[in-house]
Amino acid sequence: MAIAATANPEQSAHSADTDFGPWLRRASILIVDDEPGMRNFLKRTLEPRCARIDEAKDVAQASGLIDENRYDIVILDNIMPGRNGLEWLEEQRTIGFFSDVILMTAYADLETAIQALRAGAADFILKPFRSNQILNALSRCLERRNLQRENYVLRHELKSTSEHLLLRDKLIGHSDGVETIRKTIARVASLPTSVLICGPSGSGKEVAARSIHNLSDRAGKPFVPVNCAAIPTEMIEAELFGHVKGAFTGAMTGRDGLFLHADGGTLFLDEIGELPPQTQSKLLRALEDRRIRPVGSEREASVDLRFVFATNADLEKLVGEGKFRSDLYYRINVMRIDMPPLKDRGGDVIELAELFLVRLAQQLGTPPLELTATARQSIQRYGWPGNVRELRNYIERSLILGTFPDMGDTDGPQADDEASLEAVEQRHILAMLERCGGNQSEAARRLGISRKTIERKLQSWGMG
Repeated sequence: MAIAATANPEQSAHSADTDFGPWLRRASILIVDDEPGMRNFLKRTLEPRCARIDEAKDVAQASGLIDENRYDIVILDNIMPGRNGLEWLEEQRTIGFFSDVILMTAYADLETAIQALRAGAADFILKPFRSNQILNALSRCLERRNLQRENYVLRHELKSTSEHLLLRDKLIGHSDGVETIRKTIARVASLPTSVLICGPSGSGKEVAARSIHNLSDRAGKPFVPVNCAAIPTEMIEAELFGHVKGAFTGAMTGRDGLFLHADGGTLFLDEIGELPPQTQSKLLRALEDRRIRPVGSEREASVDLRFVFATNADLEKLVGEGKFRSDLYYRINVMRIDMPPLKDRGGDVIELAELFLVRLAQQLGTPPLELTATARQSIQRYGWPGNVRELRNYIERSLILGTFPDMGDTDGPQADDEASLEAVEQRHILAMLERCGGNQSEAARRLGISRKTIERKLQSWGMG
């Protein structure tokens, strides 16, 4: 096979980092070609520029390497003794193979191009080629792959209605409880230890999880939040672990799951108590082995993740009731952080209200609103059963109206110092349900809690 003359790859490695994008330095690449000369050329070209380069002389050896390792890109020769590269690729896609593939071919006919697309190749390059041609092809694939990954995570994240869109930077407040949490996060962030964050809905569990991520050595990698209660039971495994083509009705193509999109970073599993039993088993396996099996796949994929979990449920009670695996509970309950309810955070409620007033006014484009003494007293006196999320909703409503409504006129009753917190919470939720005509989803949205939380509360009150 004729190979075009190239410059010494090592001499231009530094400039390649600049010329061919930032993703190349982190890339893990597998070269599959039966010709030692081509493998040697590609290895000399790529090794100084990439994190990892492996090579295989045939598809059988390549299959073994893919079983054990995960690659960002596979550079695959099409014509090899014994097995056509495209036939092998098509087979691999059906058993769980998600890497991008650049096909090397000496034939530029339309039929080969169509076969490459059908088999799932991301790009193809004509032999003979120069080093900058393969580097450009790799750069395009890596950039496209990372943009798809970022867009997927962003679309998933925007489905959330939590307060992290305004409070994602750091924990707000100087109460004793928040200061203790800050110190705990500072100690645990740099460790690989899994963290369980407990607390009522809207108390800032995701904000704490983001703080852990931002202070860790994974801060430059993805932070992927997953609300386990918001994903339909029949779809949660495919969303988390991915699926291969044809794994279920409607699976027209294979797709990475959120585990793989978060690879290298932090996966935040909120409402962990809502996971169905089968998914709990797969999660336990992923935690122990750091490997996952996409739905319909015959092959496992390795993952490098930091796990942070959160719940507003009593997991020990769920374990006692047989609704949550005890082995999974003890596996995730290594380091626990308890988020205090807003009513126990003293002056933090005013600090948060002032922050929301500034940021929400900018976001909504409304005139600023001064936090009057009367409003301060009302805000501090109120019980905030919906916690920070409910406070945010109240401030947004106030900015829209141009005044602070009396707490009795908001989506909740006046806090009663003599009433128990549970009684206030019950009165609050039932009043909202009445306003929404019994629509639990709309009531949950206004309260800033999940619909499943309302369902659980109603059941505990004998009204489910």
